[in-house]
Amino acid sequence: MATVVKERPASEGVAALERGLTLLTAFKQGDGALGLVALAERTGLVKSTIMRLAVSLERHGLLVRMPDGQYQLGSEVVRLANIYQEGNDLERHVMPVLAKLASSTGETSTFYVRQADVRLCLFRVNSPSSLRLDVQPGTQRPMDASASAQLLALFERWPDYRPDLPPLPLYTVGVTTAHVASMSVPIIGHGDRLVGALSLAGPDARLSKNRAAELALPLLQAGLNLCRTLGGQADAIYRVPIALAT
Repeated sequence: MATVVKERPASEGVAALERGLTLLTAFKQGDGALGLVALAERTGLVKSTIMRLAVSLERHGLLVRMPDGQYQLGSEVVRLANIYQEGNDLERHVMPVLAKLASSTGETSTFYVRQADVRLCLFRVNSPSSLRLDVQPGTQRPMDASASAQLLALFERWPDYRPDLPPLPLYTVGVTTAHVASMSVPIIGHGDRLVGALSLAGPDARLSKNRAAELALPLLQAGLNLCRTLGGQADAIYRVPIALAT
């Protein structure tokens, strides 16, 4: 199926926001604090405008005014940079796993994370079959009784709170979408914290309970390897046999 590229809205944007972003991006590699003169030269903005923009940026932690009147980037910039880096690293690790699972099992492989009261499809690789579950990245699904949603809820406070866990992979049928089956394992990363849920999904006529039992071992292996790659210790959670753990 061809990818449909949506055109950007014909909006002109917000001038004040663009001036604020111009101020932030005036900082270059190796800069410490910058004074009003340097910022005015780099941005083309007048000093009074820079000072007004700086007040708003300071409120959100993006800029800090030093005692001598100079400005430097705030800690919120570091936090956003870390989120960006983690997101890119996660994609680099997860996508090859999803591609291998989809190819070897013939089912759609997905990676879900929880966002408040919904679960978000962060990454996915479609089944090679024309009869498949096609959930696009960015799709929000309910936190219902489906396999991935159950695991995201169960492991939300892990390892501070350790509830009784069901055997893995968790398998459900027809919960979110009629006639669709799914099976999931939790992905535990650095600090033994939940990263997301790794899942396979397909029509229940094909991904039956018996078929799911056959696919359990490759899904467990893929999940356990991904946990280890992300710095998590999940052997005890997966309750894997010696042949799988080694």
